[in-house]
Amino acid sequence: MNLRQHRWLLLSVYIPTVMFTFGQGLLVPILPLYAAEYGGSYSLAGFVVAAGWIGTMIGDVPVGMFLRRIGFKRAMIIGGFLFGGATIALGFAGTPFELIALRLIAGIGIAFFQISRHAFIANQVPAEMRGRTIAVFGGINRVGHFIGPLVGGFVASFYGLPSAIIVGGVVVSIIVPMAFLLVREPKIEPGEAKQKAFEFSVLTEVIRHNPRELAAGGIAQIFAQMIRAGRQIVIPLYAAYAVGLDPAQVGQVVSASHFVEMWLFIPAGVIMDRWGRKAAAVPSFTIMATGMILVPFTDSYLTLMGVATIIGIGQGIGAGTMMTIGADLSPPGRAGEFLGVWRLIGDSGHAVAPLAIGAVADIIGLYLTAGIVGGLGYLSAGTLAAFVRETRWDHDKSASETEQSPVGAEHADQRSVRGEQSGELRD
Repeated sequence: MNLRQHRWLLLSVYIPTVMFTFGQGLLVPILPLYAAEYGGSYSLAGFVVAAGWIGTMIGDVPVGMFLRRIGFKRAMIIGGFLFGGATIALGFAGTPFELIALRLIAGIGIAFFQISRHAFIANQVPAEMRGRTIAVFGGINRVGHFIGPLVGGFVASFYGLPSAIIVGGVVVSIIVPMAFLLVREPKIEPGEAKQKAFEFSVLTEVIRHNPRELAAGGIAQIFAQMIRAGRQIVIPLYAAYAVGLDPAQVGQVVSASHFVEMWLFIPAGVIMDRWGRKAAAVPSFTIMATGMILVPFTDSYLTLMGVATIIGIGQGIGAGTMMTIGADLSPPGRAGEFLGVWRLIGDSGHAVAPLAIGAVADIIGLYLTAGIVGGLGYLSAGTLAAFVRETRWDHDKSASETEQSPVGAEHADQRSVRGEQSGELRD
């Protein structure tokens, strides 16, 4: 990519993503504690955290279905407006019902923003560069999640939990005017512009040709997202109620985990593009699972931070793996529709995990619950290793077949000419 292309991705994807994930990351150490103040139970805290992912699930498929009609830019603006506005209002909520309703709205905003950026990359970035680009996208997410908990913890300690939540909402809301002024809608090929309506045949065709991989990948993704979501509720609650840390210290523990992740997204992308998606994903979830099992053996600020760092290493190695596999499986030109369903599968794990963890923790306590969450990571790694085909090599095979086919070569030449004329990634 040249400098112009990097600038294009910087304004369209990377900077807005940092701001959006800052708001999300700020809520990680704050939201469980904030929700617990309303009902005093792990179940309510889990329900409020889960409500955001339930809202995302509600939005995933509709957003994917109509993304091409809405437009990438407009979807990003809607996402920033919904998440930012609902998060600001969350700081003024008076009842548990208001907490849940506002988190549902914020979750729908997440669907608009994340699917628009994910599909944007899948549509505009060549397959041979996709692993690195999505890994950078995943790494940028980690930057926001590193800064957010630190800021949230300190603001909460000095000004209270509601103030910290409002700060996160304000930062995300800035995306709206920024997108209006700086982000351009990418150009769509003439043949693709006619594809306005959602066609279920797109999904049935993919399922018919990849039933085993899609089913196994979906199951692996559910377990993967469950452990990812699980750590976001287990670690803050364990830090506050089992170890006795204050909000600032809880934020530091969470940020330490994300700090490690920030430095691993580039190696993760290189691993995915050079040795395959599974080469990054399987070690990632194995390390995360091991870290979660070690959580009950910590009893201080430093030991918990050490274990959180181990979990961060695992998460960092797997930056963007499930998104990349989803992009690999998506039909050309119809990534929005397919990724809406693909993300729905993963977001179901995000939604179920906090609900289940909150209920289980009320029954058996946080110590055993952490071990159960670790088991989910092992299930994800095992499913990926044993049942999911390596999708990285599909693109090499497809490219080889295209070069050998006169028609494919002609189309490839046409695409090359269009790329040279534009001087950028279909911008």
